[in-house]
Amino acid sequence: MPAPRLLFALLSCALPLAAHVISMSSGDFRIEANRATYELRVPIYEIQHTAAPEKMLFDNIRFTGGGGPAKLVEKSCVEDKADASFRCKARYEFPAPVDRLDVVCTFHSVTVPNHVHLLRAYLADKTDQAVFDFSTPKATIRFRPPTPLETFVTAAGAGFARAYSSGAAVLFLACLALAARRNSELALIAASFLLGEIAAAIVVPIAEWNPAPRFVEAALALTVAYLAVEILTLPHAGQRWLVAAVLGLFHGLSYALYLTSTGYHPLPVLLGMAVAELLAIAVFAMLMARMGRVFSSIAPLASRIAACFLLLTGIGWFFLRLRA
Repeated sequence: MPAPRLLFALLSCALPLAAHVISMSSGDFRIEANRATYELRVPIYEIQHTAAPEKMLFDNIRFTGGGGPAKLVEKSCVEDKADASFRCKARYEFPAPVDRLDVVCTFHSVTVPNHVHLLRAYLADKTDQAVFDFSTPKATIRFRPPTPLETFVTAAGAGFARAYSSGAAVLFLACLALAARRNSELALIAASFLLGEIAAAIVVPIAEWNPAPRFVEAALALTVAYLAVEILTLPHAGQRWLVAAVLGLFHGLSYALYLTSTGYHPLPVLLGMAVAELLAIAVFAMLMARMGRVFSSIAPLASRIAACFLLLTGIGWFFLRLRA
């Protein structure tokens, strides 16, 4: 196995393990003429690191409509310990009655980089929604049904961006490239992993199972550790593709939660996810192979050291999630 895999493992240790793989908040924005109320729900663990969460949140969401920006008239927040959420309610006033709403939401800059905010807006008997993350911090809500093409492109783009939304997700894709011993095996491992992800993402919402985000994150951490153990202790083991398929089921849980929360159709989201992950795996494999030819004399040792770092990273991430 190529020496540069050590480099990838070392780099992975610098990834933000404190970031949550699944980070979501939701809000309802109800408009009446030139006035509106906004109800926001954020998991407590997303804002527990800040001393002024109320100010932080409202400084990072802005509404514009009726010819100008909305004025924040009143706001209040409380901790709801029953469901471990931080709930806020605010009143806004616009210069004139609103028929279109422009929103800028940068919660990802003050929570975690892969944070997703789902906003539902209501105007009389019309409703619309928008999803905000690091790739789409701005949106215009026109209170009309989007065209099929708009819906497909938006959902596919969200799936593509979601694949790179956390260092942990990218870390595991590097693990898959590390686990493959030849190109044919890499293709089989990648395909098996994707099929596992897709199966979980589709079946879990149908089964109406809503796994806790903390459980999903802990499970994903263990997949990194397990794959590292597989590389270290069973370097010549066969059917590694089967292991990848099972681990893909766990990773698919995060997409199941994402699809349930956003209401996107699975097809475009999972298509965007598959394209992004295959691209990342191919890039990792190409770089490893190219650099491995340069450092071939220390390849076996470097591979084992890389797997050790992956194991420590996965275990460390697991215990961080338990303590969160």
